[in-house]
Amino acid sequence: MQVILLERVAKLGQMGDVVDVKPGYARNFLLPQGKAKSASETNIAAFESEKAKLEAHNLETKKEADALASKLNGQKLTIIRSASDTGALYGSVTPRDAADAAIEAGFTIDRKQFSLKSPIKELGLHEIEIKLHPEVSAVVIVNVARSLEEAELQASGKSIQDLAAEQEQEAEFEIAELFDDIGSAALDDDDLEINDEPEAVADSVSETSAENKSE
Repeated sequence: MQVILLERVAKLGQMGDVVDVKPGYARNFLLPQGKAKSASETNIAAFESEKAKLEAHNLETKKEADALASKLNGQKLTIIRSASDTGALYGSVTPRDAADAAIEAGFTIDRKQFSLKSPIKELGLHEIEIKLHPEVSAVVIVNVARSLEEAELQASGKSIQDLAAEQEQEAEFEIAELFDDIGSAALDDDDLEINDEPEAVADSVSETSAENKSE
């Protein structure tokens, strides 16, 4: 099926190009989203008469998209999710979740603009592309964590594995300190017993001397 593109479509063509596409792709995506029209003589003639207007509109929307992209690029969006100790999420993060996080950060973006090859299923920092315009994209960082504190640590460059290792080291250090305290207490008890022995011997000698004198 031949269609005339009303805007640039990635891997397909530029505005005004007449291209061959599969009928299903045209009916389910290009035509309902206003990205193309069937390449009939009437539609091609209509495009030519409206071309200047369409190009002006495309240029204006591109400028707006460029301005938004400059604000969005590199933005960190935090999403809190439950996960196992290994970092596997109980569920997944979808474009809808990313769009909700963007709205919370003050950006109005449709979930359909988020380009995810597959749902996010692990804690950590994940790059997501946002298609703002046929010719403009932005990349944001989605910080998926179990808490805001964990999100801050991940943002500083620490992975969930690093955090787990630190917690394990802290636990081992606390256990070592506990054993040191127990060992010190045991040594103090031994010293006390040793220090008490001369006094006990002295008392015994004194008692023996007193008994001999009385006899």
